[in-house]
Amino acid sequence: MTPISSSLRRGSAGAPRDAARHSRQRPRHGWRQRLTPWMFLLVPLALLITFSYVPIVNMVVYSFTDWDGVSPDYTFTGLENYVEIFTRPELFKVFVASAYYLGAAVLQIVLALYFATVLSFNTRFRNLFKGILFFPYLINGVAIGFVFLYFFQEGGTFDTVLKLFGVGGEHLWLGDPDLVNYSLAGVSVWRYMGLNFVLFLGGIQSIAPELYEAAELDGANRWQQFRFIIVPSLRPLIGLTAILAISGCLSVFEIPYIMTGGAGASETFVIQTIKLAFRFDKTGLASAAAVVLLVIILLVAWVQRRIVPEERVTP
Repeated sequence: MTPISSSLRRGSAGAPRDAARHSRQRPRHGWRQRLTPWMFLLVPLALLITFSYVPIVNMVVYSFTDWDGVSPDYTFTGLENYVEIFTRPELFKVFVASAYYLGAAVLQIVLALYFATVLSFNTRFRNLFKGILFFPYLINGVAIGFVFLYFFQEGGTFDTVLKLFGVGGEHLWLGDPDLVNYSLAGVSVWRYMGLNFVLFLGGIQSIAPELYEAAELDGANRWQQFRFIIVPSLRPLIGLTAILAISGCLSVFEIPYIMTGGAGASETFVIQTIKLAFRFDKTGLASAAAVVLLVIILLVAWVQRRIVPEERVTP
């Protein structure tokens, strides 16, 4: 027998032993690989459960009680809080103010999409304009509320600017029930448009340049590129921003609470819930109102998904 054949025979005989050895070691590496992602997810999941799901469960439990938010004792009242909410129409009249914010949300989405489209092409000082548009979103909401509180004062900055364009007189922008919600909704447009702008800009920049080149070869202008390339590519993002806009307009709190305290026609559902809990010591009723608001937002998101279903990418 030649040395080569003997070595081949030893190699062929040793191959099963090596395969058996690897097969015994493979399951050990397998469970480690399956466990590794959960080790990285352990801390985020613990924080999510502790600070999100546990408070939601507690809120649902409190909604069936008469707890005042201070006393350690409370009694279960069943569905009394929910019956009170749905039998008092004045509790739902505050949703009228949400209609102003919904219109403002539509406006900010349109403006954000317009600016994102314009600044995605070669435009002078586009980086400067990107920073200007996104900067308001970085400012704290409390600071924005106080800035615009002076901006909308009677005879203040806004009235001074209007006088330059021939619109005289002083207006109660935050005191007139016919003007206050327009003023507050305008502030929300200024603040949140930057977020939608960045989302749309990132989506437009992810579109393959070859599509624009092919469209230009076919003679498509900018409007046709926007209609047939940009809008279809941004449809998932537009759906996402629509859900965020609807849920945001239903749960407006920060800006109207700081600027008006919910006075007059500017009170929102969240401000009303806060007052029930901390001013009238009806934490159980406020919890029921918060549960109702959560269900409304989830239903709106579900309906929106049914009307505009999410597109699935097929391999």
